[in-house]
Amino acid sequence: MNKSTLWTILGVIVAVIIAWVLVDVLFSVLWFIGKLVIVAIVAAIVFFVIRGVFSRRE
Repeated sequence: MNKSTLWTILGVIVAVIIAWVLVDVLFSVLWFIGKLVIVAIVAAIVFFVIRGVFSRRE
């Protein structure tokens, strides 16, 4: 095994580790944004339901 092959194997391992971390961070951010969107939709629905309930009483 020459030096070039060793550096190639090491480079592939480092690239896989970096890609793994980046994909993990990306999915975490996307999951967080998805949860925020769902919470915003549910909050808007609850707000309009509550507003409708209180506007009928007056």
